[in-house]
Amino acid sequence: MDAAKQKAYWNENLVIIIVHLTIWFFVSFVCGIMAADELDAIRIGGFKLGFWFANQGSMVIFVILIWTYVWLMNKLDVKYGVYEE
Repeated sequence: MDAAKQKAYWNENLVIIIVHLTIWFFVSFVCGIMAADELDAIRIGGFKLGFWFANQGSMVIFVILIWTYVWLMNKLDVKYGVYEE
């Protein structure tokens, strides 16, 4: 792969990483810590939403982020011809 394609690949990879890290920060820090008191006014299954985000929701979101990262990176690898069979 030439230098221009490597740079384009890396730039697209960085966008994917930044988006995933932003979602991760929002769910874990903002929803789980900073906005927990406001979210506690909403209940899911008898539990306050702030508590749910801090304990269960963030883990669920993290697993979803891992799956989407792998899926997007596989698509990117195919796009640039660097995928593994």
